[in-house]
Amino acid sequence: MSNSASNQSSTVQFRHFIDGSFCDSSDNRTFLKRNPADNRIVGHVAEGGRSEIDRAVQASRTALEGPWGKMSVEERSALLYKVADEITRRFDDFVAAEMADTGQPKSMMEHAFIPRGAANFKIFADVVKNVPNESFQTPTPDGAGALNYAIRVPKGVVGVICPWNAPLLLMTWKVAPALACGNTVIVKPSEETPGTATLLGEVMSAVGIPDGVYNVVHGFGKDSAGELLTQHPGVDAITFTGETRTGAAIMKAGADLIRDVSFELGGKNAGVIFADCDFDAAVDSAVRSVFLNCGQVCLGTERLYVERPIFDRFVAALKDRAETLKPGHPEAKTTTLGPLISQEHRNKVLSYYEKARQEGATVVTGGGVPKLEGELAEGAWVEPTIWTGLPETAAVVTEEIFGPCCHIAPFDSEEEVIRRANATEYGLSTTIWTKDLSRAHRVAAKIDVGITWVNSWFLRDLRTPFGGSKQSGIGREGGVHSLEFYTELRNICVKL
Repeated sequence: MSNSASNQSSTVQFRHFIDGSFCDSSDNRTFLKRNPADNRIVGHVAEGGRSEIDRAVQASRTALEGPWGKMSVEERSALLYKVADEITRRFDDFVAAEMADTGQPKSMMEHAFIPRGAANFKIFADVVKNVPNESFQTPTPDGAGALNYAIRVPKGVVGVICPWNAPLLLMTWKVAPALACGNTVIVKPSEETPGTATLLGEVMSAVGIPDGVYNVVHGFGKDSAGELLTQHPGVDAITFTGETRTGAAIMKAGADLIRDVSFELGGKNAGVIFADCDFDAAVDSAVRSVFLNCGQVCLGTERLYVERPIFDRFVAALKDRAETLKPGHPEAKTTTLGPLISQEHRNKVLSYYEKARQEGATVVTGGGVPKLEGELAEGAWVEPTIWTGLPETAAVVTEEIFGPCCHIAPFDSEEEVIRRANATEYGLSTTIWTKDLSRAHRVAAKIDVGITWVNSWFLRDLRTPFGGSKQSGIGREGGVHSLEFYTELRNICVKL
């Protein structure tokens, strides 16, 4: 039995990790964690309150002044490499934990989410060792001059509030650069996915990360650990990935303390498919961008615009591919579609399925709940769903659903599709499919999003800036752009 969990009536108890040790809540409060694939209880999770947040902040501040704060960049980077290697050594444990939390297919965990989660530590360990700093020789009236140069220092204690859709990957995307820059962190995982954040505490201890550098406090948002973390005066910065409304609440909580925030928020991403595209590749990409992770991907595509000459053919092809997706047990090699994260989220997604029908959508495929046998019958399953025929004002065209669904509409000109793609309060990502690279450059420059893929989707160079515009976020992550958030620049002027 691991240090992070104890046996409790054949389920696992997920505990906080504070100051290098696992602990329960001071008032012993817990909540249930269910596996979304079959709705069975898999764990009891400690719910943190003010006492746990206070202890985590104190431990974090002590670590900043102790051995962690005195380490060189090279020493920190070497430890982060060890973190990545230990995640890889315990690969099966992380895969199992994430499958129990999300119910998603094992193949996706093994080939994408867990490897990327580990790789983030090595990527940012390398970035921080190679970031340049400014220096200027400044003339002075006496002719001797002055030297101005900048140094980067850690921001301090960083609150990391994580989403549930790719738990380890998106958590380490924030924790890795924060630690590489010399900060300490307090992680508040989603209440839906406590497993890998907790397990990472074991890894941190095993490789020698000093106590208090990495802390985990479980709980909810409002009136729980999340809200208490965002309001704590001992926290120097907050980074969050999740719903736009939650991001707005976090901004309000931190406003009085004038703290930096970094947000990756919601999206209603558009895919634009021109008639001259590589048709089969565009369909393959749409299958992934609409249905991967049961549609629970911030960069996923919920709006597809297809040039009219290939519209009917594209709709038919995507329908055929959607109907081949197979829900099933996460361990099964034949499973290509997992469940939604919870029964509550399923109710939300199904409410949009009903809205689409009420607003007059043509349901090309799906629109309901698949029939599964045995233990899976109680899981949070929905059918992959495609609609056509709705106006741009329809709820399923304007509001983020975060499920395995999309609306497909025809278009007739560049100007029209640019206007329709931009007709949203969000601005996270888009995809463009065309063999005309001049048109690709032209259209990409006019769509108001943080990232545009041309003839691809989810192709990432982790050194590049990532983030959203409008209601999709504040700030940029990736490479040196992450360092802009996790460090403060200090200017030093030396009179010569």
